[in-house]
Amino acid sequence: MVYHSFKIAWRNLLRNRIFAAINIVGLAIGLAACLLIGLYVYDEWSYDRFHEKADRIVRVVFGGTVPGGEIKEANVMPPTAQAMVAAFPEVEMATRFRTAGRPIFEINGKLFQEEEMAFADANFFDVFSFQLIQGNPQQALAAPYTAVVSEDAARKFFGTTDALGKEIAVRDDATPIKVTGIMENMPQNSHFHFDIVVSMASFTGSASTSWMESGYYTYLVLRPGTDYRTLESKLPELFEKYAGPQFPAAFGMTYSEHRKAGNDIGLHLQPLTDIHLRSDVADHLSTPGNIHYVYIFGVVALFILLIASINFMNLATASASKRAKEVGMRKVLGSTRAALTGQFFVESLLLAFLAMALAIGLAYGTLPLFNQLAGKALSFDFLLHWQVWPAILLVGVAVGLLAGGYPAIFLSAFKPAATLKGKLTPADNHLGLRSGLVIFQFFISIGLMVATTVVYRQLHYMQHKNLGYDKEHLLVLQTWPLGKNEAVFQQQLLLDPHIAQVTNSPFVPAGASYSNNFFVHPLDAPSQWVKTLRYDVDEHYIPTLGIELAAGRNFSKAFGTDSLSAIVNEAAVRAFGWANGALGQILVNGDNRHLRVVGVVKDFHFRSLHERITPLVMVMNDNFGNLIVKAKPGNLAGLLQTMEERYDALHPDLPFSYSFLDERINNTYTVERKTGTVLGVFAGLTIFVACLGLLGLVTFMAHQRTKEIGVRKVLGATVGGIVRLLIRDFAKLIGIALVVASPISWWAMNNWLADFAYRIDIQWWMFAVAGLAAGVIALLTVSWQAIRAAMANPVESLRNE
Repeated sequence: MVYHSFKIAWRNLLRNRIFAAINIVGLAIGLAACLLIGLYVYDEWSYDRFHEKADRIVRVVFGGTVPGGEIKEANVMPPTAQAMVAAFPEVEMATRFRTAGRPIFEINGKLFQEEEMAFADANFFDVFSFQLIQGNPQQALAAPYTAVVSEDAARKFFGTTDALGKEIAVRDDATPIKVTGIMENMPQNSHFHFDIVVSMASFTGSASTSWMESGYYTYLVLRPGTDYRTLESKLPELFEKYAGPQFPAAFGMTYSEHRKAGNDIGLHLQPLTDIHLRSDVADHLSTPGNIHYVYIFGVVALFILLIASINFMNLATASASKRAKEVGMRKVLGSTRAALTGQFFVESLLLAFLAMALAIGLAYGTLPLFNQLAGKALSFDFLLHWQVWPAILLVGVAVGLLAGGYPAIFLSAFKPAATLKGKLTPADNHLGLRSGLVIFQFFISIGLMVATTVVYRQLHYMQHKNLGYDKEHLLVLQTWPLGKNEAVFQQQLLLDPHIAQVTNSPFVPAGASYSNNFFVHPLDAPSQWVKTLRYDVDEHYIPTLGIELAAGRNFSKAFGTDSLSAIVNEAAVRAFGWANGALGQILVNGDNRHLRVVGVVKDFHFRSLHERITPLVMVMNDNFGNLIVKAKPGNLAGLLQTMEERYDALHPDLPFSYSFLDERINNTYTVERKTGTVLGVFAGLTIFVACLGLLGLVTFMAHQRTKEIGVRKVLGATVGGIVRLLIRDFAKLIGIALVVASPISWWAMNNWLADFAYRIDIQWWMFAVAGLAAGVIALLTVSWQAIRAAMANPVESLRNE
């Protein structure tokens, strides 16, 4: 019986090749999109879940609201871990690590610097499930100057993973580090990645009891059954107990007075599995994801699959009259409705499985391109596991049943007497089911096009907005490997006729160099503490970046007191309430250092446009290994070669390294750029799949109205008139879809733009362009078949009348 049903289904598929091809290709595209986005969503969702205790691990973060802005930091104070273990029985254990950047390693006379290093507590591997292939995880970090290195680092350093007992020399540190463990490379879906983990006992200051400094990433393992929110509610009391006594020395007031002044800072908890997708703190250890984008891509995948399924239902119900006599004859010969429904379900399943096979091939072939667009390294390795195939088969069955459910019930319900007399006619004179489904398809298509347009316009706005400084022709050079020769190199650059300005500062208004908290108060208002950012700059910083002065002067070595001077931005002037002018005002920091304000710069964007401009204080300090070079327009390639030659001539420890400031700024919006690209691709796929359905519908309509078209042509109808007749209804449906999609798209994209402090306004033309584009593409698809039908010879269609 089943074989017989499949045989009939296969014959029907061959007999209706065009409709079958449209259905299979449409479903395949929808399923392929779901597979790709499913891989993306799974990868994002899987971050940090491979740890054995992932559901019980939380990270301690520091944050709150203070004058001048918010504090949101992923690292906390040195004694936080110990204090929490001692105070709360709910905490089973706690561990810390502290990033160490990329120091220079020297091994057997060779220098290395690419590896990320961190200092970690001895119980690091008890909390996190990173596997050691050599060494004892409980003892590997117990002694000072011991380290666990990754497989890749071991091979790079020593040419083998059999490296236990070998030593690594760190530049500027007299004591070598002994390798006590080799770990598997940290998985890509971890929110931090280190090649070398050194014992925390090696780091001076790790035993500090100060609650006024930070820098330690702290994680707790909670006992089973503990609700982290309940524990979090107890943290204000602990923070006041330990940090409160240290407040007067740092802020000149008690913790209670600090809170009464409008400040609200303290410790909070963040589940480990939320860090990648739901984290808005500073000092990220890797590029975070965004749960909203995961939801968006998931919904987009679902919509594409729905549109492909709608095509199936549309074509199946539209071709009802072609199957009507078949249904009537089967019923006359004794077929039951259940048998007919089963037959149509078999046909749906056959098409669904053919589409699934094609979808796997499409997804596999386009995965490298998708990885490039999404910035991922996804693979189809999961297909090698037999447990996956039942799930794939289940998806195929579900799609076949859902897409073919209504057509099967609809077709099997025909009355044999009416169908055999030819009285069954499609309801083309009103908006029935098929019209509603077409409207839904183009509602989704237009909505995605509006979303893509808004995303790209916001990106264009961010990339071309006046940031308050000149970002063009600025190069950022890493020059600290030159050591004492850095000043020589800087002087050589200043003498180069192709260079306009050079400044020495690590604070670049793009990237993470701005992340610091600098609490200051006016001399005459000791309780008016304001959180600012501190930029250490030299006298060339402001002219090199083209920052405008609003009042006062720039730093100058001609003034011997400028080491005790400050330049603030306009946001700081507003925060301090200096309505009568900022020049000459005295700022005092936590170390009781007095800084006289000698200048005010106009507000400039030193953070991304997601955030508002906050108070900034510049102080004079040029002792940094980082140069920002303003090049004159011209032969930039030749200038780079000259700079590299001069750099190499000074015999540095590391190769010449540079970046362009405008590229660093653009990289700040990598997530938005990739989101816009992926949205654009899927919007195009959605339009394509919807147009496949339209092509099938207009082909069927032209076939149904062949004789009507022939009669109209005999009576004098023109080709243009017949084309308008066939496409008129589709134009109405697209217009309705535009009307429905516009307000919903406006609401959704306004919510997305709310994440930006500086944003575009959504304009009416964005909806018009999306609707026009969808309409033109759809009508071109319809017109092609309509013109073909209108130009057919009427003699052929009327021959049998």
